[in-house]
Amino acid sequence: MNKITRRQALGTTAGALTVLGLTAAATGVATSAAATPAAPTPQGTVDEVYQGRRIQITAGGGGHHGGHHSPGQPTVRIDGRELHIMRNADGSWISVINHYETFTEPRLLARAAVRDLQGAPLVPFGGAA
Repeated sequence: MNKITRRQALGTTAGALTVLGLTAAATGVATSAAATPAAPTPQGTVDEVYQGRRIQITAGGGGHHGGHHSPGQPTVRIDGRELHIMRNADGSWISVINHYETFTEPRLLARAAVRDLQGAPLVPFGGAA
């Protein structure tokens, strides 16, 4: 009787998730290529498709996650789901996706999050649906 180790099980699961993520990313790229161009966005906002994922940034929204961030902080969404971001004391930005790399602006942070997600959906922060 062959026993599977925890390491083997995790490796198999990670491999399967990678394949699913790559399939979802390829589907998203094909879908985004057929999409119509977005309407012009107001000054200070971003609405773009990056690697098949829609990034939306609105300036100074305030009030996300029950109002836990300071007024004037941008709201970042990936495929309509909010990405929790934080501003460091030096003015750089980090997100819950990657606390170890800082970014000079929210757009660069959002693009890095898309790359780090590798096609996986963004899960709501703090258990909100």
